[in-house]
Amino acid sequence: MALKLIIGNKNYSSWSMRPWIAMKAAGIPFEEIVVSLDAADFKQRVGAVSGPGKVPVLIDGDVQVWESLAILEYLAEQFPAAGLWPADPAARAHARTVAHEMHAGFLPLRRHLPMNMARPVIRRALTPEAAANVRRIEALWADCRARHGGGGLFLFGRFGAADAMYAPVVARLNTYDVEVAAATRGYMDAVIALPAWAEWRAAAVKEPWVLANDEVDWPTVHRV
Repeated sequence: MALKLIIGNKNYSSWSMRPWIAMKAAGIPFEEIVVSLDAADFKQRVGAVSGPGKVPVLIDGDVQVWESLAILEYLAEQFPAAGLWPADPAARAHARTVAHEMHAGFLPLRRHLPMNMARPVIRRALTPEAAANVRRIEALWADCRARHGGGGLFLFGRFGAADAMYAPVVARLNTYDVEVAAATRGYMDAVIALPAWAEWRAAAVKEPWVLANDEVDWPTVHRV
C-alpha cells in the first residue's frame, strides 16, 4: 500500500513542506493529498487521522504519524537507504539536535516572516527578535557545514532530514530578501536548486487560496 501524505497549502504550510521535500529528494514514493488550511471541513478531514487535527499527516496502512519531525523519524526507520540522517553517530546526533531546535524554536522569525512561496522577493525589515533568530540560524548552518558538510552542498553533506526541517526557513529568508552572509546564501541556493523545491514552488504559485493571516502586505496580495 502506497504511503499517503496529507498536507496543507503549498504556498503557506511550512510544516507540510518538510516531510514532502524530504520524501521527494530521497525518492520515496507517496500519494499527496492537499487540504487548504482554511477549508470549512479541514478539522473534520484531517482530525480523522491526526490527533491534533493538523497537517502534515503520514498514513502508512494502519499507521498514522503527524508532526513533521515524527514523520521524518518514521521515514528514516522505514527507508534506511534514503539516508535521511547521517550514518556517522556524532553527525547524526548533531543533525537531530539542530532539527529539534528548528521544531521548537525561532518563533519570532516564523511569525514575522510567514512562508509565502508565491510572494515576489520584497524586503521586509526585521524585528530585533527576528534578526536574532537569523543570526542564530546562520551560525547553526555554518557550524553544521564546517563540521559535517564537507562531502556535499548541504548541512551534513547530502540533503537529509535536517535540511528538510530548515527548507521553509530558506524560503522565508529568500522571499523577504533577508541580508545574509555569502556562505548562508550559498547554502540557500543549493536548497533552492533542488528539483523537489522547484516542483513544490510551481504548485504553490498556482494555488487559488489566499490566507490573509499569512500575507504580510494585506490587503495587498503580491504574486509572482
